[in-house]
Amino acid sequence: YLAGYPMVDFQVTLIDGSFHPVDSNEMSFKMAGSLAFKDAMTRAKPTLLEPIMNVEISSPSEFAGDLMGDLNSRRGRIGGMEPRGAMTAIKAQVPIAEMLTYEQQLTSATGGRGAYQMEFSHYEEVPAHLHSDIISAAKAERS
Repeated sequence: YLAGYPMVDFQVTLIDGSFHPVDSNEMSFKMAGSLAFKDAMTRAKPTLLEPIMNVEISSPSEFAGDLMGDLNSRRGRIGGMEPRGAMTAIKAQVPIAEMLTYEQQLTSATGGRGAYQMEFSHYEEVPAHLHSDIISAAKAERS
């Protein structure tokens, strides 16, 4: 609905309705259903969700501060650091949209000595200030 993509995993319950032999036909019910859906979506105030990933980065300890700063700039939330000899493991949760170019950044920042892994954690609401950019990009992509 927000970006022109189909809505999924929702349920509608029709509580009441009427039928008139002259005015009631398939097209009338389709139009009424469409108008009711649009009205319901406006009232429901739908929002965008984004996948959040659990990320663990392993790098030489000398780069830990810079890597944490980079994760923060990617809307990441640092969950902790763990020393492992000359290396440091950094755990964080980061939106997947912010991780699409991370491999190049990590390689550049650590001289190729850093590695990371990530796995899906959960969905969260996209911050409101990003909604319009995401919706505009999605609509442009579909055109």
